[in-house]
Amino acid sequence: MGRAYQNRKESMAKTAGQKTRLYSRYGKEIYVCAKNGGTDPDGNLSLRRMIDRAKKDQVPAHVIKNAIDKAVGGGGEDYDTARYEGFGPGGCMVIVDCLTDNGKRTFTEVRQAFVKNDAKLGSPGTTAHMFDHQAVFVFKGDDDEAVLEDLMMADVDVSDVEVENGMVSVYAPHTEFYKAKVALTEANPDVSFEMEEITFVPQNLTDVTGEDVETFQKFLAALEDCDDVQNVYHNAQLPE
Repeated sequence: MGRAYQNRKESMAKTAGQKTRLYSRYGKEIYVCAKNGGTDPDGNLSLRRMIDRAKKDQVPAHVIKNAIDKAVGGGGEDYDTARYEGFGPGGCMVIVDCLTDNGKRTFTEVRQAFVKNDAKLGSPGTTAHMFDHQAVFVFKGDDDEAVLEDLMMADVDVSDVEVENGMVSVYAPHTEFYKAKVALTEANPDVSFEMEEITFVPQNLTDVTGEDVETFQKFLAALEDCDDVQNVYHNAQLPE
């Protein structure tokens, strides 16, 4: 599926324990969005986007409601964002986004994931410049020119439209997320998005091969085990 799926966050597994972690991470992000921008999704676009994503990933309604109710109360934890950048096994580039109430703990856990898996933690800006912060939409289709025309008619600033294996991938600046989504939905009311996210898209991919493949998988699993890690983006291309 090309670039669109190379940098999806690595927390969509299906086991009970991983589902619990997934729900916890969504709950934390929804809480932060609601606390910082208000609890009304119609007036807080970040909250609306996060709720839509949570529902798509089958997060239970009570998890979403509890996170918003917690924000309404004004109490609860105070979380700070933290971003770590570096190089994973095989020389691929990695960005790790976290929400934390204890920066020292989070740094230690993330650093250990790097150190123990043949990866190198860098300074801020080490790899982020090699990713584009974009809104990405993926849906079934085969006519990229028609999609581009629909977006341009709606005055959406489009970065790229690709077609591969019967799927259309639309890339736009992250600030154009809702404008692009409205345009795509109005042009095709029956559209079903396989992916609709604001994410980091790698400008190029790095082949990870041989023994580095297993090490890379262990590296991602180690980051997955860090409760404060919300998203992991990378430019690794693994053998199919």
